[in-house]
Order: sequence, then structure tokens, then C-alpha cells
Amino acid sequence: MDGAQTGSAREETGSGTTLSVAQASCTGPDRAGTLAMRLGPGPFSLVCLFASPDADFAGLTRNAHRAFGGADVLACTTAGELGKNGYEDGQIIAIGFPASHFTTSTFAITDLGNLDEQALIDRLIQERMTLNQRAPEMASEFAFLMVDGLSLQEEHLTSVLTAGLGPTPLFGGSAGDGENFHATFLSRNGTIRQNAALLALVRSRCPVRVFSLDHMVPGETRMVVTAADPGRRVVQELNAEPAAKEYARLLGKDPHQLSPFTFAAHPVVVRLGDTHHVRSIQRVDDNGDLVFFSAIDEGMVLSLADHRDIVEHLEERLSAMEADGKPDHILACDCLLRRIESTQHQKSREISDILVRHNVVGFSTYGEQIGALHVNQTLTGVAIYPAPEDE
Repeated sequence: MDGAQTGSAREETGSGTTLSVAQASCTGPDRAGTLAMRLGPGPFSLVCLFASPDADFAGLTRNAHRAFGGADVLACTTAGELGKNGYEDGQIIAIGFPASHFTTSTFAITDLGNLDEQALIDRLIQERMTLNQRAPEMASEFAFLMVDGLSLQEEHLTSVLTAGLGPTPLFGGSAGDGENFHATFLSRNGTIRQNAALLALVRSRCPVRVFSLDHMVPGETRMVVTAADPGRRVVQELNAEPAAKEYARLLGKDPHQLSPFTFAAHPVVVRLGDTHHVRSIQRVDDNGDLVFFSAIDEGMVLSLADHRDIVEHLEERLSAMEADGKPDHILACDCLLRRIESTQHQKSREISDILVRHNVVGFSTYGEQIGALHVNQTLTGVAIYPAPEDE
């Protein structure tokens, strides 16, 4: 059987009226055919593939549209997978949306740096109207986004999308490349793209709940961005001092020892009214500047974040979603930095056990989208509950 073995592992395949889930190692022949066999006969309106960056992405996606019975197939590379054992590496996760309970419309958005905003908004409005006419009996809806995690365009894209989506809740994740940050890839029906995004509009007989959670609490230590290059998400100065040096000083650390583990353990947050949003640091560049995963600008006031216990918080929040009944599945985008933090504090097994127990599947990301926001260090997704007629 593919993947690490643990006592809490889910079944390898699963067909159902909500989602069908399968996975396979990223190596070996005919990965699409193997996954199609494990996923079951369908028919499916949509199949999503979340592939380790070690997979033959071109080979996987080339024949996937045919392998999955003509369903639209959206795929992306990951920074890790969420599968039958919770946190996974070196796997491909396949998520099938059965046509009996889901109607979908998908399309690619290309050249993210030069969006024709009005044309995209108009298309979204038209696609939503058409989908509503195709499935008037399906009362639930959401939009799922997969986007190039190195495009630096997530904030702009989500703001445009929400203008065209109206009341349809949007969530998504930024495609990854493990911890390499070299190149991320997406594919729709075999056409591979970069600097692009894939959007699925979904209507369902099943009740759904789009959500986003994080375990961060704004602390008292604050800093002001005094020099930045917002287009590249680079901060050059904090408190009028070199950015990496000042960040390290506030932590009481040597700036030469800053690492992904440091950034996962000590994120910063920005307050927006009564809420806060994480602005995670990706790395220190050769100039001693801080490169962020999400939007940053001069004048922004940042606070060092305090943490709630990530295990207790995750169990609490996922359990709360079962108050009126347990979701059949949760399709989730989980920030790479949450995985790094869990590893650093030797809590990966506990987190994985929680993910398995609550039927969470998906992938680790370079950032997450919720509504008009691009965020970091969150678990963001959709809980899908049994359709009333299936209970």
C-alpha cells in the first residue's frame, strides 16, 4: 500500500455521494489510471488532483481527462499532501465530485499579471447564472481556487473574483513546490500552466460550510514597515532598521540563524478592525530583506503573534463543525508553515490523527484564499455534509 502506515489511516479508496477520495504514490506507471481505478466508476462532474512536486506532472495530467471518464480534471503541485494518513509526502491525492450530488463549471485564468478585470467579472456572472439554470435543485454553492503559488498575484486575483462571485463563498490554496520555491504547476484537462489559476464553481445537494481557521493571537510586540517593495512582497526595513536584523532583534535571535522554522514559530499579524490576519515570512534574501508569502506595504503595523496550542485549537475548531452533524469530508488547504511548526514541535502525528478523524483531505499550500483575502498559516476549506435524502 502506498504511503506511511499508521494506526489511524483511512481506507485507501472511497466512493460516496459526497466526495470520493483516492491516493497513490507519486512514482510508478500510469498514475492517472491507478487513481481512476481506486476512485471508483463515478460518474464525476469534477476531479481534483493534488500532486507531490516529485510526481511526473505532465505524465499524470496528460491523459487524466479520459482516465476519469471525461470529468473536468484540475490539478496542481503541492507543498505536501493531506491524505489517508493525515500529513503525507510523495503522494497524489484524487478528489472526485460525484455527478449525482455536484454540478460544476471550471475554467483557467491566465497571465495573472495582466488580468482583464471586467471581462473576468462578466464571465463569472455568466458562469454562475448558467450553473444555476443547470442545477436549480442544488441549493448549496461554493467556489474553489487553485493558483500559482509563486505568481505574487493572489491578492489582486481574489479581489476581482469576489466582485463577480456575489454571495458565492470562495476558498482556495496556492500551489506549492515542497520547500523549494522554484516552480509550481497547474493543469486543467491536461493543459499545464504557470502564472495562472484554476477556478471551479460548484453547486451541490449537500450542505456546505466554507471556513478558515488559525491559532494565532496578536501579541504586544509591534513593528512598522518603513521600507518595502510591495510588488515583490519584500520588506527592506522594519522600524527604520534592516528588516531581518530588526526582526531577529525583537525575537532575541541571531539574524544569521533565521530559518523556515523561525518564521513558522514567530509569524507576524496585521490587525484589520477587530480581526487579524497572518503575514508569514518566506525567507531572508541575499540583501537581508524579508520576503513574505502575502501582501505587505510601507506603513503597515505588524505584531509578533502568540500561539494557541495548534493541536488543541485544531481539534476544538473541527469538532465545532460537527455540532449539527459530522461532515462526510472536509476539502482543505493547509499552509506549509503549519506543517513546519507541527514538525518542529513534534506534533505532526497528533495533527495527522485529527485530520484523519475528521475526514480532512487536500494539500499543503504556499498560502490560502478566503473570500477577497489571501492569507497565511491557516487551514482553509469547505466542510461537505450528507445530503438530506442520504441521511
